Amino acid sequence: MTAGKKALMVWGGWDGHEPKKCVEVFAPFLEEKGFEVIISDTLDVFLQTELMGGLDLIVPAWTLGKITGEQAKSLLEAVKSGTGIAGWHGGMCDAFRENTEYQFMTGGQWVAHPGGVIDYTVNIINHKDPITAGLSDFKITSEQYYLHTDPGNEVLATTVFDDRFDPWIKGTVMPVVWKRKYGAGRVFYSSLGHVAKDFDVPEAREIVKRGMLWASKCDC
Repeated sequence: MTAGKKALMVWGGWDGHEPKKCVEVFAPFLEEKGFEVIISDTLDVFLQTELMGGLDLIVPAWTLGKITGEQAKSLLEAVKSGTGIAGWHGGMCDAFRENTEYQFMTGGQWVAHPGGVIDYTVNIINHKDPITAGLSDFKITSEQYYLHTDPGNEVLATTVFDDRFDPWIKGTVMPVVWKRKYGAGRVFYSSLGHVAKDFDVPEAREIVKRGMLWASKCDC
């Protein structure tokens, strides 16, 4: 256990991604690791200067929605100053579509999920990184995210699109899990997690757990 760590989990936006349920999947894990976990359903929490200055980790679960300039400035400055951020699916990479600086920070933006909820395979391409070490390729039934991504991302897992729905993208290798830096902050993302039950897949759940710990610089 790591004493003194503090995490902020923020849920809201489009409810189809079950943001509250997804946050509730991972909050107990962080508490078990010794984090003080603050859960908020308002973006105004980003305006609490003292709180934001004392965080080790931010976990956003907020698909779509609008973020004000002041809210975004506080969030981005916290990460740039060294606070980690870790998230999944549309709750992190389909939020605040009009804010390009937010997208610059996350390293990607959702643009399509051909076929909707389908069966597909996730391929682990980095077997040495602590986030994916010991994990093998696995199958999942969820949305296969097609994203516009930053070429500077350190990609840990990918998926390959076939010709079932949009044949012109057949063979496209798409990042699923990546990590990156934004200023002094660590950024982790997994495109898995359309709804809470997606995390019943052990690998999908484990990747997010490890990603949160990595982003927070936790040695636990």
